[in-house]
Amino acid sequence: MSQSPKITAFKWGRVDVAGFDAPFRDVKLWPGGAREWDWSEHDTHHQPGIQPADVEELLEHGATVVVLSKGVHEKLFTMPETLQMLQQRGVTAHVLQTEAAVEKYNELSEREAVGALIHSTC
Repeated sequence: MSQSPKITAFKWGRVDVAGFDAPFRDVKLWPGGAREWDWSEHDTHHQPGIQPADVEELLEHGATVVVLSKGVHEKLFTMPETLQMLQQRGVTAHVLQTEAAVEKYNELSEREAVGALIHSTC
């Protein structure tokens, strides 16, 4: 199992990830990789929020636990369908405020095949 890359620094609008030179604004992380989370790919908005399609890539890369960020001021929602889909697949989901999500993700990356969607603003 590949380890999920650590988040080395976080501040408003910026997420630094070990092994990646450029910072991310919003980031998708999974065992063995990461990339910019482009909300336009699935037409994601703060409401209704994170969709099943947003997390699918994390599962394809082997995540068995997922951390979903609500944003710094908790403006990003998660659709109930997303949580239902994760539950049906036996994937544990943690939906947390961004700083707490970063902390939880880094903690889980030590021992789990964890994926995450981190929103660095609102």
